[in-house]
Amino acid sequence: MPLLNSFVSLVTYRRLNQIEYFKNNPEIVQTDMFRYLLQTSASTLWGKKYDYSKLILQGLKAFQDNVPISSYEDIRNQIERIQNGEKNVLWPTDIKFFAKSSGTTDDKSKFIPVSSESLENCHYRGGRDVLAIYNNLNPFNQLLKGKALVIGGSQQINKYDNEIFYGDLSAVLMSNLPLWVQLLRVPDMSIALLTEWEEKIEKMALSTINENVTNISGVPSWTLVLINRILEITGKKYINEVWPNLELFIHGGVSFEPYRNQYKQIISNPEMRYMETYNASEGFFALQDDLSSPDMLLMLDLGIFYEFIPVNEFGKPNAKAYPVWEVETGVNYALIISTNGGLWRYAIGDTVEFTSLKPYKIKITGRTKHFINAFGEELIIDNANIAIIKACQATGATVREFTAAPVYMQNNSGGKHQWLIEFDTHPDNLEKFTTVLDDILKQNNSDYEGKRHKNIALKAPEVIVAKPELFYTWLKNKGKLGGQHKIPRLANNRVYMDELISLNNTM
Repeated sequence: MPLLNSFVSLVTYRRLNQIEYFKNNPEIVQTDMFRYLLQTSASTLWGKKYDYSKLILQGLKAFQDNVPISSYEDIRNQIERIQNGEKNVLWPTDIKFFAKSSGTTDDKSKFIPVSSESLENCHYRGGRDVLAIYNNLNPFNQLLKGKALVIGGSQQINKYDNEIFYGDLSAVLMSNLPLWVQLLRVPDMSIALLTEWEEKIEKMALSTINENVTNISGVPSWTLVLINRILEITGKKYINEVWPNLELFIHGGVSFEPYRNQYKQIISNPEMRYMETYNASEGFFALQDDLSSPDMLLMLDLGIFYEFIPVNEFGKPNAKAYPVWEVETGVNYALIISTNGGLWRYAIGDTVEFTSLKPYKIKITGRTKHFINAFGEELIIDNANIAIIKACQATGATVREFTAAPVYMQNNSGGKHQWLIEFDTHPDNLEKFTTVLDDILKQNNSDYEGKRHKNIALKAPEVIVAKPELFYTWLKNKGKLGGQHKIPRLANNRVYMDELISLNNTM
């Protein structure tokens, strides 16, 4: 163990210097990344189609003028060609793994190519960066004296053929970890990659109760399911009674803020630390490098070239995309990436806002498809999360899950927003909760405030109390338990809401 600690300290020191370099030289680092990606892929079918050899010389403007913004549907044919064994399509090195991702509760799956370069120089390097930065923030931490509990997805590695495999990102990552990392994590791979989620939770709980868990990695919602099951089994009130050396929860996938109070109720250790990461199937993008501030440092040297399109321009012909050195704070951007896995000007579907330019720090504000704009109110997930938190604080409530959708105008009556909320602790006054929710949305969104003026276009929101386990049951019925499956916080239609209300009425 002392040898391992010395190795980690050396790696931390070297990496922190590299991180400091890209903080101070963002345009140089990202320009070099742009050239590397195009040079490496110039001989691929995609690179030849768009004449990357010429675009390298002509620069970023030519690249943006000639290479279109892509969605998954736009490159589906190229990905299927790779899955069928064709080489040198989007990226020159062999693609052996695909990260299967739905991104939402939709039934359609995406298969994101994972090259050896994106696996090692993006995902794994990002994971090592988490450790490096945490070691720097807390040099006397005890992480390596115990085990890391990794709560991954529920999709095992599957074969297309004898050479090409797919699974959700956590399965791909865990299946390729070096032996020394495997020895520091729990549970056993046979449990970690179980497909049946309820069986998996039970086996994870039983197999980790007696382990010395010092850190947890997972999505906040599903991690809560596991922790609550362990507390049921042990009869303990706090999880640190089970794992006394637990000191860090590395989380991502959904906003942590709606869950923060729930974690405080089950972790009594005042020194417990929470660290957010932004690691998607498409790449490792950002991490929290200051645990006192919720925004995340954008990682500029992990094999990804970034562009940003203002959300109000996204989808329009000739919408201007900005490199990182041209962005502004306070603007909601759609995230566009070109990667060392062969994604080119790919619209990942997430929206971000820069909170700092020196260095570049972001917060995730939502999804390009998950918002409510039925009446011109431009409501995004970030608005919703803030309003839920403030309403909980004002009424003593805690929220387990929620979703919201519009109720459209009928018979000359104004429309409204309908919120379906599953409470762990009910508000002392539901009417007050609703009023605070509405007021905070007005404070943080001028478009919403304008539409709410005198109830002309938008009436006061309606809050419906969900029955216990509603969202869990809904996901279970869809076969979407665990892993990367998330509750859609906002929708601009009523598909999810009508399904959920119907189920709520029958439970």
